[in-house]
Amino acid sequence: MRVAVAGSIATDHLMSFPGRFAEQLVAEQLHTVSLSFLVDSLEIRRGGVAPNICFGMGALGLRPVLVGSAGEDFGEYRSWLERNNVDCESVRISELLHTARFVCTTDADHNQIASFYTGAMAEARLIEIGPVAERVGGLDLLLIGADDPEAMLRHTEECRERGIPFAADPSQQLARMPGEDIKRLIDGARYLFTNEYESALIEQKTGWDAAEILRHVGTRVTTLGSQGVRITRLDPDADGGVQVLKVPTPKEETKADPTGVGDAFRAGFIAGLSWGAGEERAAQVGCMLATLVIETVGTQEYDLRRGHFLERFAIAYGDDAAMEVSRHLTA
Repeated sequence: MRVAVAGSIATDHLMSFPGRFAEQLVAEQLHTVSLSFLVDSLEIRRGGVAPNICFGMGALGLRPVLVGSAGEDFGEYRSWLERNNVDCESVRISELLHTARFVCTTDADHNQIASFYTGAMAEARLIEIGPVAERVGGLDLLLIGADDPEAMLRHTEECRERGIPFAADPSQQLARMPGEDIKRLIDGARYLFTNEYESALIEQKTGWDAAEILRHVGTRVTTLGSQGVRITRLDPDADGGVQVLKVPTPKEETKADPTGVGDAFRAGFIAGLSWGAGEERAAQVGCMLATLVIETVGTQEYDLRRGHFLERFAIAYGDDAAMEVSRHLTA
């Protein structure tokens, strides 16, 4: 299964605030907030939704194609990704702008305040998907993640025109996109990835209820934080009925940093689909990979050790499930 992932390419500047944001906010002054947080630590990490997803897929033995725009400062990052099974030949390098920056502060309750500098990401709208597919001998799936909004819409339209199956994962860009653009972005998607809040936001902005959205997408994959994931699709055997599958998440050993957890889930889910596993098993792989990420500071700093992964997978989902995954997971 040939998979490409389009989305932001960025570096993450991650800081930790030892207090609680809620304790610093004055209800009567929320219209004029001016706050500065003295943080305890700063970690500069590789990030961006597309490389995060690609890295996770590479760790699971696949070789995904990264599609996005970066600056001339991307050289070291490119080398890292290529050493971790990621095809970077379709990354556009800007001659004028630096690679995008994600700056995030996390408090003691794992709440986050973040800013994102677009940089070279703005040039992603210039990327054509056709030549990418042609170079790799065709695409079985393109995941369109958070990116320059014009790029997201262009990639979606091109997938529909060329008959390339795609997954819609608008995430952070939902807040700025109007309802009509969101409709264009998700219509015809084989999979629609969101968390619970984003799922509700799509319904609010588009005016489509849950049933209407399912008439426009193949499957909704909704992550539920510590509660796992919910997968919904129309039931072909019941008029207006819906099939619902819920998959729990393994218990984490520690909560180090939630950044990139959703990206890791998507990586594991798509890897499972690429192996030919069903959606339930794919979701289990996604949840297990997401658990490894929340236990690690940084979105690409986790170490996927085969034996450790399978041992924890068996505890969470049973020996038979672990045996099935073991046939696909490389050493």
